[in-house]
Amino acid sequence: MKVLHTADWHLGKRLDRFSRLEEQVLVMNEIVDIADRENVDLVLVAGDLFDNFNPSVEATELFYKTLKRLSLNGKRPVIAISGNHDSPSLIDAPDPLARECGIILIGHPKARVHPFELKHFKISKSAEGFIELEFKNQDFPVRILHTPYANEIRLKEYFGENKEEELNRVLAENWRKTADEFCDQNGINLLITHLYMNKKGAPILEEPEGEKPIKIGNADLVFSDIIPHQIQYTALGHLHGFQNIGTEEKPVVYSSSPLCYSFSEAGQTKYISIIEAEPNKNVSFEKIALQNGKKLFRKTFDSIENTIGWLNENPNTLVELTLESETFLKAEERKLIYRSHNGIIHLIPKVKNQDFNENQLSEINLNQDIQTLFNDYFKSKNGGQEANEELLNLFNEIASNNS
Repeated sequence: MKVLHTADWHLGKRLDRFSRLEEQVLVMNEIVDIADRENVDLVLVAGDLFDNFNPSVEATELFYKTLKRLSLNGKRPVIAISGNHDSPSLIDAPDPLARECGIILIGHPKARVHPFELKHFKISKSAEGFIELEFKNQDFPVRILHTPYANEIRLKEYFGENKEEELNRVLAENWRKTADEFCDQNGINLLITHLYMNKKGAPILEEPEGEKPIKIGNADLVFSDIIPHQIQYTALGHLHGFQNIGTEEKPVVYSSSPLCYSFSEAGQTKYISIIEAEPNKNVSFEKIALQNGKKLFRKTFDSIENTIGWLNENPNTLVELTLESETFLKAEERKLIYRSHNGIIHLIPKVKNQDFNENQLSEINLNQDIQTLFNDYFKSKNGGQEANEELLNLFNEIASNNS
């Protein structure tokens, strides 16, 4: 059996004022094409389906259309869980209609999905946080433990007041109990969850810039050693870079986001994971690189000429520019830079002289002329950067009008 694992779509996300919806349409098409080309039997979407609790009409439409295409109109089951960016009630709401298309939407931890049957598959067993799928063309079932993200209130509701001490223990106990009851060696056994998970003893994995953090200290950190031994593959969501924090025999995989969503992800290749599984055997998985989406760059230049040269050579990108100079950028220079490229997200001026110390200006000679006083004040507020000629002329004009 082939399973496609993807996560962290963040449909509707913007990068500052720039919409990413056009890129998201293209990459959703690409994921559907891969699912069809690879002839996968099952799709798992491990949370952060949308970027916020109230997604736009366009983002919502893209979500449902993508799931429907992935499901092949009910032939291929698609299981999507909520992440920390999603409203669990919004994810749950269309479930009765979605089931008709083979789409199983799970918003809350410990949710119980009502069994149903379609032409090509059925949910044969269901319990809190668990479903079993039977396919008409397979002689073995697929068991899936599912744990969507739970916020502070829901964690206390489901896992008790002592969440900081109890989260790993209670999750381990719930998963083990469910796996012991339902996950024998005669079927494929999978876990899908949207949690901040790491390998015990490994360096802390950094959450992406701009991502709503899950980890507060170590209170919400879940360790991979609590995954039941029966589970053959764990499909994770939340971190945006592809990585296996498990082993080759028992992969525990962040499949990555489909696009680079912050400049901390600049240069990353994005992937989906294709798993080949059968009962009582180690799975194999392949990461397939996604090709769509604009590249993100963090670039530093020390001249306007070099900046504009690079921008002209890299038009279809999104850029965070740092421009090192000894004086504040002129308005005309800013206009020139922005006219040369339509994907500049941030333009950050940076003073070249890093040896400037604000204490140098702690004692100001009030007998200096007004222009020198202004220049010293400007340097104190801008990390030692000199006011340019344009700013000085403007200041002199204002000063002369008020004298």
